Amino acid sequence: MEQRYQAVLAVIGDGVAVTEAASRFGVARQTLHRWLARYERGGLAALADRSHAARDCPHQMAPAVEVLVLEMRRGHPGWGPRRLLHELGRAGVDPLPSRSGIYRALKRAGLIDPNARKRRAEKFKRWERGGPMELWQMDVVGGVMLADGSALKVLTGVDDHSRFCVCAGLMVRATSRAVCAHFAAAMRVHGVPQEILTDNGKVFTGRFGNKPVEVLFDRICRENGIDHLLTAPRSPTTTGKIERFHRTLRDEFLTGRVFATRAAAQRELDEWVSDYNINRPHQSLNMDTPAKRFTATAVNARPADDSALTAERTGEHWVSRRVGGNGVVSVTWQQISVGKHRAGRDVDIHVGEHILQIWDGPELLKTAKRTSSGEVRKKRASIAR
Repeated sequence: MEQRYQAVLAVIGDGVAVTEAASRFGVARQTLHRWLARYERGGLAALADRSHAARDCPHQMAPAVEVLVLEMRRGHPGWGPRRLLHELGRAGVDPLPSRSGIYRALKRAGLIDPNARKRRAEKFKRWERGGPMELWQMDVVGGVMLADGSALKVLTGVDDHSRFCVCAGLMVRATSRAVCAHFAAAMRVHGVPQEILTDNGKVFTGRFGNKPVEVLFDRICRENGIDHLLTAPRSPTTTGKIERFHRTLRDEFLTGRVFATRAAAQRELDEWVSDYNINRPHQSLNMDTPAKRFTATAVNARPADDSALTAERTGEHWVSRRVGGNGVVSVTWQQISVGKHRAGRDVDIHVGEHILQIWDGPELLKTAKRTSSGEVRKKRASIAR
């Protein structure tokens, strides 16, 4: 401060040129001009040391945005930084803060415990099917409380590719008929998946009893051409998507709630499922909604047959055939070649009124004109479309 004052006095009091005075005191000419301007505005006090900190930070979160983040978090304790960032974007906030900035804001406000988060185990690998309707995961969960003190169970089902909830039906007890009624209803609405993944519960399979039997659920799968997959014992991570859906269901819908009647509970559950499918973004889908990713097309979904519960419909059929050694399959007394390299493989054939389509898994092998009107035998397919 003393050096600045002497330099200013040399120019003002002694009449020394600015360039000469700057050289004498070892500073730039522009610096001395700034000292002179400060002295003229505020006198000797204006020559005191000043803070060199930036006046503002262009990437710092605006106070109004931080308040909005904290209010969102308090209103929805389950929302993390990624979901909060997504909701800010939907609310039209511009510019958007960074995800790490939101995390730091939550940490400063004491709304997040940095030690509570568990890292994903290295051995856990996320997997999913390539398209919708390839695989459904299904399970039964309890915890729906009624005002009379009784409790209900829910048959839940999600599409593996899109996380779309295809089934959420309430029942008093998880009996085979109640489970299969909800399962059949889901297929009537969304179509028939290629595969179903469940645990080894008795309502789902009877393969592991003293005398293996075909339960109603297995029969529906067989007669609709669905491959029924089972988890290994004590392996809940195999059905990880449905288990994660149960956690969301408990946190956002069931916790602390008591419903007046079963009908009221089902009505509110349907509303919650609709919001989950259509409006709620999903982190594993890059913040898309399940409904946006769930598109059941004619290739990966066909109408449910429900032959185990209702009379079989007439019209078009799916049948399964094994390719002969000469590469030929026969259906409705008509022989079609699909190539000797496919000898011994099971293929699915869609029998239309005028057209036959031969499928090997998801691959359409051939489309042929139907030249025979013979009887269609074995009206089922080994793999659903």
